[in-house]
Amino acid sequence: MAAVFLPGLATTAAAFQLPERLEFELSYTGITAGHAVQEIKQNGTDIHIVSTARSADWLQFFFPVEDRIESFLISSTLPHNIGSPRLYQERKHEGRTITNREARFDLQKLEVTTIDHRNKEEKTQAITKRTYDTLSSFIYFRTIPLQVGTSYFIDIYDCNRLWNTEVKVLRREQINTPMGRFNTIVIHPLLKSEGIFARTGDMFIWLTDDDRRIPVQMKSKVTVGSITATLTGGSYWPDRKQ
Repeated sequence: MAAVFLPGLATTAAAFQLPERLEFELSYTGITAGHAVQEIKQNGTDIHIVSTARSADWLQFFFPVEDRIESFLISSTLPHNIGSPRLYQERKHEGRTITNREARFDLQKLEVTTIDHRNKEEKTQAITKRTYDTLSSFIYFRTIPLQVGTSYFIDIYDCNRLWNTEVKVLRREQINTPMGRFNTIVIHPLLKSEGIFARTGDMFIWLTDDDRRIPVQMKSKVTVGSITATLTGGSYWPDRKQ
């Protein structure tokens, strides 16, 4: 498998049409476990990404989930480029685990300052020119050219440390979902840290094989079983095969 190291601000292949809203149903071993929404919009000179997730009512007593993750990117002057991370914020309540922290990126100094509001801690660490946070990194991989059989590498900062992360492009595949039949390209991020969903095993993402790269399905192993996120609605214009 070929490998490609990505520059900090590569010219992109996909054409984002903002605003965009994607709605997902989360299922655990085939049972509806919650819902998630991801929105991307222009906010002044920033591109603002918001990802929220909430557990289903039946699960609230056993394992309540109420997550809100936000990423603010400095708009790029290059066409079809999502820009560079400026601020990342996450407020997560997953079972007994509660986090409230943010990361402030300074690409001039190549530093990131992380503030843990619950524990009253602050630290500054070095980053690279191709560093993204856990949310904007996913958007970034929707915008670059993807070639089957190739691995791409990017640095992801998760409010703890910087990870050089490999994403494999596995295959093209046609899948059926509640929204219809889609031609997709399947990617496999080899994540070492937590991202949008907590996980301990493999993760696979099905993106529409067009210039929008809409994530229509995501599957991730967790400690026991697996979680599947399936696109159920929103505002987007994927190239769908009926």
